[in-house]
Amino acid sequence: MQAKTEKVAENSTEKTGQHPLFEIQRIFVKDISFEAPNTPHTFVEEWKPEVALNLETKSTRIQENLHEVILSITATVMSNKKTAFLVEVDQAGVFVVSGFPNDQLHHMLGSFCPNVLFPYAREVVSDIVVRGGFPQLILAPVNFDALYNKHMEEQGGAGAGQKSN
Repeated sequence: MQAKTEKVAENSTEKTGQHPLFEIQRIFVKDISFEAPNTPHTFVEEWKPEVALNLETKSTRIQENLHEVILSITATVMSNKKTAFLVEVDQAGVFVVSGFPNDQLHHMLGSFCPNVLFPYAREVVSDIVVRGGFPQLILAPVNFDALYNKHMEEQGGAGAGQKSN
């Protein structure tokens, strides 16, 4: 099916000049870490979880029209003022993004691609936490458009979409 998609895109490009194209080439876990420094004591204490979540995205151009986007998630869970566990996941994807004006390209890399990656990262976080012996941690949906827009406002529009928090 990929070859067919590329053929359609080539025909469209020949007719219109610049046809926008977006394709997912690969989605993968680039890095993963899990720490539970206070086990087994954490398991016998009253469970009062407090979750701190940090998200970051970055993109790198691999080749013309081929980009790697990395969604980094760090979740730190404290219980009784001690670290119960810390999980870090870098969920990455390789995307073909071409034919978009610069501002739309930056939005695709800074918001749209992280939106594609988030469900995968969310599943990895949930799975690793359960495998660590803790109750399932299900991350709430994230509005990457709002985060991207906030980041752009903070940056004054410069360097759009190359890195956002």
